[in-house]
Amino acid sequence: MARLVKTEKEVEGRYTEQWVVVEEDALEQWPAGPLQTVCRPATRIDGLARARGEARYTQDVQLPGMLHAAVLRSPHARARVNQLALEPALQAPGVRAVIGPGELEALTDQPNYEGQAIAAVVAETAELARAAVEEISVDWEVLEPLLDADEAMRQKSFFDDPKRYERGDVERGFTEADAVVEAEYRTQSVLHNALETHQTACEWEGDTLVVYTSTQFLWGVRDEVAEAFDLPKDKVRVICRFMGGGFGAKGSAGDYTLIAAELARRTGRPVHCRLSRREENVNSGNRNPTIQKLRLGARADGTLIAISAEYVCLLGWDGWLPPTSGPAQMLYACENVSTVEYGVRLNAPPMDAFRAPGFVEGTFGLECALDELAAKLDLDPLELRRRNHADHDPLDERPFSGKELIECYRRAEPHWERRHEVRARSEGPWKRGVGIATQLWYGGGGPPSYAWVRMSGDGTVSVLTAMQDIGTGTRTTMAQIAAEELGVPLERVTVELGDTAHGPYATVSGGSSTTPSVGPAVRAAAGDVARQIREIAAQRFDLEERVLSLSNGKVHSADGGSWPLEEITGLLEDGQILGKGARGPNPAGMRVMTFGIQVAEVAVDVETGEIVVERVYAVHDIGRVINPLGAESQIEGGIIQAIGHSLSEQRLLDPQTGKVLTQTLDAYRLPTIADVPEIVSELIDAPDTHLTNLGSKGLGEPPIVPTAAAIANAIRDATGAAVRSLPITREELLRALREAEERQSAEERVGAASA
Repeated sequence: MARLVKTEKEVEGRYTEQWVVVEEDALEQWPAGPLQTVCRPATRIDGLARARGEARYTQDVQLPGMLHAAVLRSPHARARVNQLALEPALQAPGVRAVIGPGELEALTDQPNYEGQAIAAVVAETAELARAAVEEISVDWEVLEPLLDADEAMRQKSFFDDPKRYERGDVERGFTEADAVVEAEYRTQSVLHNALETHQTACEWEGDTLVVYTSTQFLWGVRDEVAEAFDLPKDKVRVICRFMGGGFGAKGSAGDYTLIAAELARRTGRPVHCRLSRREENVNSGNRNPTIQKLRLGARADGTLIAISAEYVCLLGWDGWLPPTSGPAQMLYACENVSTVEYGVRLNAPPMDAFRAPGFVEGTFGLECALDELAAKLDLDPLELRRRNHADHDPLDERPFSGKELIECYRRAEPHWERRHEVRARSEGPWKRGVGIATQLWYGGGGPPSYAWVRMSGDGTVSVLTAMQDIGTGTRTTMAQIAAEELGVPLERVTVELGDTAHGPYATVSGGSSTTPSVGPAVRAAAGDVARQIREIAAQRFDLEERVLSLSNGKVHSADGGSWPLEEITGLLEDGQILGKGARGPNPAGMRVMTFGIQVAEVAVDVETGEIVVERVYAVHDIGRVINPLGAESQIEGGIIQAIGHSLSEQRLLDPQTGKVLTQTLDAYRLPTIADVPEIVSELIDAPDTHLTNLGSKGLGEPPIVPTAAAIANAIRDATGAAVRSLPITREELLRALREAEERQSAEERVGAASA
């Protein structure tokens, strides 16, 4: 019997209430620890296809008669089109159609940031389309852009009213504090730079629009396109079987999809619209910059007694306010907390989600300030964090569904103790130090997500769900879950995904939500198949179903008998056993979060400002770990991306014109293999006993959250310099070193005068 239940769903820290239909006979969680397939390392089942070039990405789509689109984008941060002549482009060689403002909502004649789409051309080749765009004549009226954060604050150029939160009495807390730290922290805008740029190929098949796109959310694109073209949702089919990275910026359809669809409709031919690398670094989203003003107060014993935080989030022209205040509100047990967040609109390219949006920035400020507070109190930074551990959600007193942060601290202790040895290796201008930072992030996911599992007569298994694997290895994870539940070898399982016409609904691959959202549905569907096999075997061998189980590719009886699965399924010949499963509700009255801590070791040349990250230890609590090998890769990837965020990456805007100055990969400094330190990772691997039939949470974002703060704290440990701005360039470090020297000199003068 099915039950209708209202549950809470979370993605990227945004909560919604969701009705979900659940089955009464929900599966119990597997025992903790390694099983036959789950919790054991598995190489990616699509690894060879990717390595051999057999995997077909959107970039590789070649449809018969396909045309190629190019887009005229605004070269100005704020302007008005007084006159637009499209006819020269239409007359250019190979051009089949041109569209401009008023013909598609994605096109405008009043751009508010560089890169906003004005017009589009479709031609026989991409080269001809780009050449035709150059023929478009535009009479621009260039307007003064709003680019300065202080001026935007003065004008109250906000997306919405400031977001305020308060608990306790913050001012009273500060009056009772024995030590107070007050500081301003700044984080920069960084660009996603996925290997596969944003792009879509569209083809109309009668009244159905087929969309091949590089996306993190097949069904979200389907809904957007259906609404834009006034189509029934099932008349839009979205396909993304392989994807070359997203990191948060590929959750929506984008102007390129709508342009391709409209031009395909006009020409009656398939149309491919892809962003060039320069367009990608202007118009595909970014992690928004922040200005953070923090004040922390504590008693002499280290008890946090007050936190006050103001966050100015520079979102560009569009986007949403990420939960930058989340760490200050939720990471530690503090009775008195006050935060305010401003979402500021500027004439700059819009922000988009970027791997733990908000929490990366908010953790940098909070964890750096906490280390400064530890120094004032003369307390060990790890001990300070341990003393302020939150046993329940500080926001609303809800218990956590599972939390192993104290165990993370315990495992980090020997790596933290290395600081004495690391410091001792300082020599000449090279100073070495160790820093730590704690991680808090979401990752519980939620319904709805569905899966089907099919077992054929030969005992092979197919998992079908219209989710997307954005490069994180979730295709392999789903195969492991099905193989475990059915007791078959992993190589017998294939996973079909990435097509809204060939599988049931699955959630967005964002917010560390794919495995905890889709995995339980896959297990439920496989469990449905396993139940049917036991029923068939019980009838075939005149046994009770309760004495039968599946493992090692066989059906086993409690009395010692066993039969190969094929002996049961083979009875059906070409018949199949079909199972269906759905993701159940989240635990009522509980907060689902992930936790962890990282320990960074750095070497700093105090004469030149050069910084080398030599080692990072990371331990994370994400519930049950399905694939330790894939999890290790996620941790490494997150840390490497965080090193770029910490030390080198920064989107630069011309402060007068608003033009993006870092449009190419030689100008935008991504980390290379030479920047990668030794990375030591560990996972607690303790199932969250309250969360679904898996007990698993997501790992896509947790590893990137604490790294920048850990690196900055290590620099402070090595040099005494308080780094308060990202990226930590040589110039920033040398500035912090000068400030530290001036502070020390002032303290010595005061000491000498008092003596």
